[in-house]
Amino acid sequence: KPVMSYAMAAMIQLTQNGIVSVKARGMVISRAVDVAEITTKRLAKDEFETKNIKIGTKTLQDETGQHNVSTIEILIGRK
Repeated sequence: KPVMSYAMAAMIQLTQNGIVSVKARGMVISRAVDVAEITTKRLAKDEFETKNIKIGTKTLQDETGQHNVSTIEILIGRK
């Protein structure tokens, strides 16, 4: 999906609930960061801000074995 789709969905959640969590893992972490930045800076006109950022690693199992995958969670809320 395009980044703006996620940003608009995050904006809807923010206006309804006042807080939203943007999560991603692996290669799409940069997309989560883009969504958070577009939502706080462009769409909300500085009405919302990044409250917390959590990073981590998950171990995933597939047919070739175990793999470590990076994760991120960005919490956005009212200023």
